[in-house]
Amino acid sequence: MRAVAVGAFRSYPALVELPKPEPAPGEVRVRVEYASLNPSDWQTADGFPDGQAPHDSQLTDASPDRQAPHDSRLAEGSPETDGSPDRQARQAPPVFPFVVGVDFAGRVEMIGAGDNRFRVGDRVFGRAGPPVGAGTYCDYVCVPQDAAITLVPLGLDARTAAALPSAGMAAAQILETVVLRGHESLLVIGAAGGVGSCLTQLARARDIRVVAAVRGDERSRMGSLGAAATIDTTRGPAAESVRSVCPDGIDALADLASDTPEAFAAHAAAVRPGGIALSTRGVAGAAVLPEGVCGVDFRLDPNPVLLDVLAAGAAEGVLRVPIDIELPLEKAPQALDRNRTGGARGKTVIVLRHHGHR
Repeated sequence: MRAVAVGAFRSYPALVELPKPEPAPGEVRVRVEYASLNPSDWQTADGFPDGQAPHDSQLTDASPDRQAPHDSRLAEGSPETDGSPDRQARQAPPVFPFVVGVDFAGRVEMIGAGDNRFRVGDRVFGRAGPPVGAGTYCDYVCVPQDAAITLVPLGLDARTAAALPSAGMAAAQILETVVLRGHESLLVIGAAGGVGSCLTQLARARDIRVVAAVRGDERSRMGSLGAAATIDTTRGPAAESVRSVCPDGIDALADLASDTPEAFAAHAAAVRPGGIALSTRGVAGAAVLPEGVCGVDFRLDPNPVLLDVLAAGAAEGVLRVPIDIELPLEKAPQALDRNRTGGARGKTVIVLRHHGHR
């Protein structure tokens, strides 16, 4: 089968031919029709951080003496109810060649031995892994049937389904973590990408006032997704613009872009005492934050129940998953390079369904 993979951490992704994987007991083999790109794809392929591949884990606080907000509803119905959803991933070493990607949509082609909740021919989508490196930029992927994989509902096309898992689940769980109520304010840094677009919509549905910080003039698009105000970060420091629209400060920050504690702290300065400053880049723990502001380093906890909820919303048109561009598999390495520069405008989807390969 074709795959986009790296031979070692920090090597350049390349299109290669690999054997078709065989499903282990309790797994399904999916013929991938679409995959979607996430920043974590190239971060993981780089061995981030410190040469160690990052793994999904439960929500973690930024410091040992502060308790991160947690909503137990996130774990309901999940097969990983022991409070350690990342245990299996931590024990699984990286696999080389390391196939890039985690999000996918396609059809079940083969069932592994034992009981299974899926059948051959089922239209499915989800998030692959572990082991780390058994990715989705490929013609076939094997996924445990009790992982974050579920059926594509009627009314949802495979292309949109592939773009939904990581972005949609992250947005929903970020919103639960910052525990905002109606009429409160949320600043989203990097709001134009997949996670930010979903987060803006989900927050607006709860009557939360979203301030979207993006690169360039995105007022019309972000406004259509529910943002109350949009800030162009290329025009000057975001903190100054935030003060102009929220002079009394904001209740919570979701920073999807800052990759240094200093940059994160600069945005967190806008959070009022008692608020939460959340980072998806793992920099909150080292940041010097205003007194009374709780820093949280977010980690995704994938589960199929949340996927079902998000898919139903997308199928009904309540949740829009903006897709920026579609590319064939052979263009995925260049797409990863572009994503490193930031400034995404929705999701990049990788198309595999019309390739004619077996």
